[in-house]
Amino acid sequence: MDVKDGKTVKGVNFVNFRNAGDPVALGAAYGRAGADELVYLDITASHEGRKTFTDLVKRIAENINIPFTVGGGIHELGDVERLLAAGADKVSVNSAAIRRPALIREIAANYGSQVCVVAIDADYINGQWVCFLNGGRVPTDKLLFDWAAEAESLGAGEILFTSMAHDGVKNGYANEALAELSSRLHIPVIASGGAGKKEHFRDAFKVGRADAALAASVFHFGEIGIADLKSYLRQEGIDVRI
Repeated sequence: MDVKDGKTVKGVNFVNFRNAGDPVALGAAYGRAGADELVYLDITASHEGRKTFTDLVKRIAENINIPFTVGGGIHELGDVERLLAAGADKVSVNSAAIRRPALIREIAANYGSQVCVVAIDADYINGQWVCFLNGGRVPTDKLLFDWAAEAESLGAGEILFTSMAHDGVKNGYANEALAELSSRLHIPVIASGGAGKKEHFRDAFKVGRADAALAASVFHFGEIGIADLKSYLRQEGIDVRI
């Protein structure tokens, strides 16, 4: 769930956001519906220089009973400590980790690799996957596969890869890039960006070899039910928790 100004929002290609509801109520509903994990990203925290809202994390923890990850505006260990104390199970770092990769090692050393999710927003430009900062606003000199491997070597526990070109378009995940990531890494890869129908989830697992698939708008706006999706995936031979 992308959070902006305390509301859940969903955009297309990282722009043109529309309101999707209350993040606490949505999270509780997804927990009841059978979601395995939730990811809350304060999408403007790094761009605006703010901290992720600790009180929102506390309210989420009080109202859901499944693991959840929080990201946005995390720059130092104090931010991680604050969010974990508020009830988060994991933290997601993106821009701050690109600017200072040692942050990944510090989080892993102090709280364990299982706490540290490294999110990567990348776009395919001139034949290569370029990583972006600040919610897809600023291109960097880091390339997806190299940066993901570096993040793993520093202690990241998971990679959350979002294809900016696929985000919100609903034409399927970036499966070739996912498969390449999966072949290079030894840690779980989470697919993000592109889900529009049940078959897209299947392909993320079978073609992209992802370990998990993240989606937003198809759930937020009632296009796919979580229970129906899990039943379909199991019928397709994919191991899911029901």
